[in-house]
Formats: sequence, C-alpha cells, structure tokens
Amino acid sequence: MRRKLVAGNWKMHGNLVTNKQLLDEVINGLQGSRDADYAVCVPYPYLPSVKSSLQNSNIAWGAQNVSQHEKGAYTGEISASMLNDFECRYVIVGHSERRALYGESSLIVAEKYLAAQKSGIIPILCVGETLEQRESGVTERIIEEQLTAVINLSGVESLQKAVIAYEPVWAIGTGKTATPQQAQDVHTFIRSVISKLDSNTAKELIILYGGSVKANNAAELFVMPDIDGGLIGGASLVASDFVAICQAMQN
Repeated sequence: MRRKLVAGNWKMHGNLVTNKQLLDEVINGLQGSRDADYAVCVPYPYLPSVKSSLQNSNIAWGAQNVSQHEKGAYTGEISASMLNDFECRYVIVGHSERRALYGESSLIVAEKYLAAQKSGIIPILCVGETLEQRESGVTERIIEEQLTAVINLSGVESLQKAVIAYEPVWAIGTGKTATPQQAQDVHTFIRSVISKLDSNTAKELIILYGGSVKANNAAELFVMPDIDGGLIGGASLVASDFVAICQAMQN
C-alpha cells in the first residue's frame, strides 16, 4: 500500500518570525495525524530553525535544491552532505523553475537525484510539460524523456527510494489546474512507463500532483487512484490552507 504524502514548497518566501508562526499553526493543525506523511521544503538559511520547530512533530523537512557535486569550488552551491547535517528527509530536484530559469537539463537533474540518494535523502523528482508542449501533443514524450534520464543514470529500482511530482508547468502559479482526470491520465502514464521496466516499483511509486493545488480542489484530485498526494506551492504558505489540503488527503 502506497503511503500518501503532502509536501509544501515554500520557494523563496519567509523569514524567521513568519516561519515560526506558520509552522506552529501547521503543527497544531496536524497534531495526531498519522494516516499520511507531511513535509515542508524550505530555503536553505531556514533549515536550522525549521528543524528545531519540527523535530518533535509528525512533519518532515527538506530543501528545494541540491548540487550534483559532493564538494569543491562551486560558490553558492549546497551539497547533499550539507543537507544531511540538518537531517533533511527530502530534497526537490528538477522543479520546473530550476529547469526554466536556471537551465537545468534532464541530465543535471538526474545527477542531482543521484547525489541526494547517495546521501540517503529522498529526492522529489519533478517532471512536467509546458503549455506549448501540451498543446503540441507531446506531453508523454517530454515526461518520458525526463524520467529516462534518471533511470539511465540511477536505475529504475532507485525509484523505490524516491518520490515523483507531476507538475504541469502551465498550472503553476497561474491559478489554472489540470482537471482531476487530466492529472490522473498523466499519473497513469508515469506509472506505466515505470511498469514496463519494473512492475513492483511502479506499484509502490509515490506520485504527487503539483499544479496549483488549493484547499478547494485538493479532495477531488486526491481521490484519483494514481494521485498519491501533492507538492504544494503558494498554499503551503498559509497554515489554514496547507492543513486543509493535508486533511483532504486523510479523508
């Protein structure tokens, strides 16, 4: 039975005061909830304080990016071993913003995925298509290419210690959301790609949906059989919204 997961991606938001207020409310709202897993992926500077706030709660923490390199002359980069110092359980790799704004290729994303796993951190691998790609009918080809880069480098069995997040780029921060059936169709496709290589890994693979999930649409998305939770952006910055989304997963 696949474990459900809701992970917040704070992106470049927050400060010490508002972070603590947000986490206190989320901890309160999710106290005693054990039917699913919960996490927040936060900016690097806040890992120490977030760890301090969450270490006795049922909420895990992680980072939003990681270097593919173990160490060296890479000014401004953060290695997986550094994330380990703060006991990160998760790290997001391949987010569409990293691919689009910072030119991260599928090979670089695959290398970051491998670096995370070597350090025992669970990568949340983001895959997804742009609006132009969807309208051109190449959604499945794009996603399969993104998956294949990782599988070629780390092996399909590595997905047993990973999470995939499908994020239609056209539905991130735009207010648009894939319909539950559109999301389900892509999740089914992702699972089918993996199943051709390893059916057991495909069955157990956690696949999140990550395109403008809100409190008012979470339940209809999460009821879909191949949607195992959400990677939540803006709504993870509002405690009541994030808690409501997590509770929709429980229900």
